[in-house]
Amino acid sequence: MATRDTWVSNVGFVLAAVGSAAGLGNIWRFPWLTAGNGGSAFLLVYLLIVVGVGVPGLLAEFVLGRRGRQTPIGALSDLVGSRWGSALGAFNVATTLVILSFYSVVGGWILRYTLVSPTGAYFSQPQQYFGEMSYGLAAVGFHLLFLTIVAGIVFFGVSRGIERVSKVMLPAVVVLLVGLAVWTATQPGAAAGYEFYLGFDADYLAANFASVIGPAAGQALFTLSVGAGSMLTYASYLDEDTSLPRDTLVIAVSNTFIGVLAGLVVIPLLFSQGIDPGQGGPGALFVALATAFGSLPGGTVVATAFFATVLMAAVTSGINLLETPVATLVDEYDVQRRRATLYVSLLLAAAGSGLAVAGPVFEFVSGTLADLMLTVGLFGFLAIVGWVLRAESVTEFRAGAGRYAVLAESWVLTVGWLLPVVVLFSLASSVAPLVGVSLGLGARAAVAVVGALACRLLVWLVSER
Repeated sequence: MATRDTWVSNVGFVLAAVGSAAGLGNIWRFPWLTAGNGGSAFLLVYLLIVVGVGVPGLLAEFVLGRRGRQTPIGALSDLVGSRWGSALGAFNVATTLVILSFYSVVGGWILRYTLVSPTGAYFSQPQQYFGEMSYGLAAVGFHLLFLTIVAGIVFFGVSRGIERVSKVMLPAVVVLLVGLAVWTATQPGAAAGYEFYLGFDADYLAANFASVIGPAAGQALFTLSVGAGSMLTYASYLDEDTSLPRDTLVIAVSNTFIGVLAGLVVIPLLFSQGIDPGQGGPGALFVALATAFGSLPGGTVVATAFFATVLMAAVTSGINLLETPVATLVDEYDVQRRRATLYVSLLLAAAGSGLAVAGPVFEFVSGTLADLMLTVGLFGFLAIVGWVLRAESVTEFRAGAGRYAVLAESWVLTVGWLLPVVVLFSLASSVAPLVGVSLGLGARAAVAVVGALACRLLVWLVSER
């Protein structure tokens, strides 16, 4: 079997993991979801889910990764010792492929906007420009170009490719976002955007909590890269001296900071130009911001800086997603890394090209399907960590944890009892509208509790066989 690559330093791992999380989910997806779901109401629910579900869930994925020291299929198969572990691992790999298939299409959009921003080509008719370039042969071409960039980095491995690029790109993203946020604060009318984004709206939250929690949960998992197995893969390259609780907190806080920072750029800027930030869905970042940039002095410079920032963030997330299926071929089938990168890239090239010419399918895959797959994947990780491998999980948590070791027991209790119910509640909130079923909060809570108990019993029965 080929020798596995490792991180050169813990800093490299943290930057790569933060870069993975702080990608399009934060800068492309977060602002328009926030704006379309009540602004500050969505932000509050999102932050609560990040702290209560995302952080312990991310730590669970790290524990499985370092404990298994393989990619999802091999790690979960060995740790669980049954076929359902392999099945969950295969589901995780499929999730990364599904996400990257649409992710690279959006990456292509951003790449094109970055290249044309110095000319202001889309300023005069932003809606028409986005409509013409978002789907079709041109979108396919830029999707393939973006995928080639990502594949080129993964081609060189963990230490020489992913780690080196992350150490440069992530700090650059933060510096550029801070600069843009400071500049946005100087624009007239930005105060209304801050009020919408940061001012607590209790009435909206009370009236719309049931509709907000599903998108907020999906966004929290999407931005932290939890549930797909990609963070499990990154953790599989760690040594025993690494403090998983400490690194989890650093990654989660850094990711959330970047997401909130992106909102401080996008939402106040749109308000300053009298543009409704809740319109446009996946294209909001391009259409609404293009309108804003076109009306600003020096708009081409600001637009170029902004889309270059988003492009770097997109690349760092893309390499994390691509690494999981590539490393799976390397670990499980002894395929040479460069050949594995080529095989997976060809598959993604075909899948992404299909989405690049089919708008309705793209919107379903990038929204509903991605959120559901991430939620199911996280539930599987929680079940393994909290139900099947409870003692081993505590041991792995404590390895290198230092002062955080005392939190191991409370963490595993949370993972084993509370979080499965919360995740199933979120899943019920997302699935019910899709199948035309109306469930109140009480009914969703009952479904979540009963479902968690039933799943725990099922896992126990399967594990005893």
